[in-house]
Amino acid sequence: MTELVVATRNAGKLREIRHLLAGEGIAVLGLEAFPELPEVIEDGATFAANARKKAETIAQLTGRPCLADDSGLMVAALKGAPGVHSARYAGMQGNDAANNARLLQELASVPDSQRQAAFCCVMALCRPGAGTTLFEGRVTGRILHAPRGDGGFGYDPLFLVDGCEQTMAELPLAEKNRLSHRGQALRQVIVELASQQV
Repeated sequence: MTELVVATRNAGKLREIRHLLAGEGIAVLGLEAFPELPEVIEDGATFAANARKKAETIAQLTGRPCLADDSGLMVAALKGAPGVHSARYAGMQGNDAANNARLLQELASVPDSQRQAAFCCVMALCRPGAGTTLFEGRVTGRILHAPRGDGGFGYDPLFLVDGCEQTMAELPLAEKNRLSHRGQALRQVIVELASQQV
């Protein structure tokens, strides 16, 4: 079985990726399998820059193929914010409740007709000695005034998917993976892995 390191310590993200890669003959290793590895600082100005940096750094340090993503929420009324700062929008990395509270505060006076948003994802697949390939996914929707649903993570409870009456947090995992920005990008990764052999 092929091993693929996924450069994340985010349990929710890792669960989604493992679910999507189930049955593909790929053993997915998260960063918890490599406690000695340093934290890769995401200081790029774009999702692509951050994903590439993480994938290439971890692939070099482990000597294994690595998949990394950078993803986030882009809100039209906030000129694309929180964007690359999505995970630390309220100042603390990965504090979903605080990030959601700040988002709702920023949009408090914005009417429904102007609450359009998109989840965006860029995945970078780096194979030592074989370069890095980028894959993108995007799903559109709008931001609600209050959270709905207890699944998912991050901004999922506030994001009502276009053409769907459910938030990302209300969707079953299989359906979320079918629609999501991360699912779109990862399906492209699967095609690449199948054609190239990791």
